[in-house]
Amino acid sequence: MATDLADVHVFYAGVPDPLVRFEYVRSNNDPPGAHLHVHAHRDEMAYLLRLADKGRPKQGLKRDRLPRLAEMHLPVGGHRMRPALEDVLLFLVREFAIDTADGWKAVINEHLRTWRLMQLKAAVRDAPDSAARVLRALGYTVVEPSVPAARQAPEEVKLFWP
Repeated sequence: MATDLADVHVFYAGVPDPLVRFEYVRSNNDPPGAHLHVHAHRDEMAYLLRLADKGRPKQGLKRDRLPRLAEMHLPVGGHRMRPALEDVLLFLVREFAIDTADGWKAVINEHLRTWRLMQLKAAVRDAPDSAARVLRALGYTVVEPSVPAARQAPEEVKLFWP
């Protein structure tokens, strides 16, 4: 099962424009397939944060601090799927047309590939049974170890952390 397109838009009641949009487009490469759009202005988000009856915004108000947009934590893929520095550099080239040196794209692509493969390996270590099932479905022969490696407690597995 796969997803070709996913859009999650967050609205304030009665306002037609979203505050934020989390999007995924399978066929995208540039812009990236998974990305985030922030529509809201700082004042709009600060206003909504002030409406909170509980949680982090309310805690700040109790200390006579107004909530700030810069203090919000927007998720970007968790510990194993987080963006790399190269993703940020590609963002700067795409969105701000920063100057680049000859050969920059090949260097970025190489480093991004290295980063993603490293994260994939870490994700496989976090969920080896799932990885083995996928490899078997692809026709690989995967043999269970005679002495299984020590595993982290489920709450320690970073693949499943937000």
